[in-house]
Amino acid sequence: MKNFTSILFFGLILSISGFCQSTADYNISLTTIWNETNHTSVPGGAHWSALVGATHNTANDFFELGVVSPITNGIKDVAELGNNTNFMNEVNTAISANKANQWINAGGLGSAIGTFTINNLQVTENFPLVTLVSMVAPSPDWFIAVNSINLRSGNDAFNNGWKDTFTLDVFAYDAGTDDGDDYTSANTISNPRVGVFKITTAPINGNKMGTITFTYNSSVLSTPSANPIENIKIFPNPTTGRITVSNIQNINLKSIQLYNVLGHLVKDIPIGNILTKTDINLTNLNKGMYMIKLNSFDGKSRTNKLIAE
Repeated sequence: MKNFTSILFFGLILSISGFCQSTADYNISLTTIWNETNHTSVPGGAHWSALVGATHNTANDFFELGVVSPITNGIKDVAELGNNTNFMNEVNTAISANKANQWINAGGLGSAIGTFTINNLQVTENFPLVTLVSMVAPSPDWFIAVNSINLRSGNDAFNNGWKDTFTLDVFAYDAGTDDGDDYTSANTISNPRVGVFKITTAPINGNKMGTITFTYNSSVLSTPSANPIENIKIFPNPTTGRITVSNIQNINLKSIQLYNVLGHLVKDIPIGNILTKTDINLTNLNKGMYMIKLNSFDGKSRTNKLIAE
């Protein structure tokens, strides 16, 4: 079993309304059961693409199951190619719009049977929904998914309102972008796209492809931050060359500074006015860990770790 952690966490996003908010820590384990006992066949070279997704705040943000509603290009690329780039970009766009707060990548599995593990996923009360997807590989456009799983229980007297440990069955879905009907069918583009539906015919026959367990570890209550600069988001992190500083509350930033691990200032960007979005080019940086510091005109600051890949 391989252990992976969420590669991205933007910190606790707190309301400024005066009420306490909470954050919870979960482990997630998805074990696949793709075998001939449960399914009519398993193709040669069977494997899974990276299990990827996000925590977010509105159900069906990225796709909706069982309706004639075309999926995004990001989910299409995951289902057809096992490629996560467009989906990650869609999640980052949702982060910028305050609809999501982290990208999750648990890595892939090189065999039909295995376990994805995400340890210590931090989930905030403002973004309690979890969506995860992975390509059934090989296949025309099939993928496994859990969509908009709400980790809030509604009972604030227990676990600060977070669900205790629970397990769900995981099923395979047709993305509606390719008309192939077997694992190794030739590409046949669906025109138009027909929406995402559970695969109830051969070779899967509606059988579950695995089980996923959300293990509750702990939770904490936090009072709202007196420092609104904490609500500014920085993404993507890790970065391959560019980052966005999203300042949707229009906090009056003075500067953005970047330091290397020795504490040397390597970039100092004066802001000087209110900007809701600042794009920063870091393509000239060496790979490694840096600290990014946000400074406001009222003397407040915030420092975060930033990884350059």
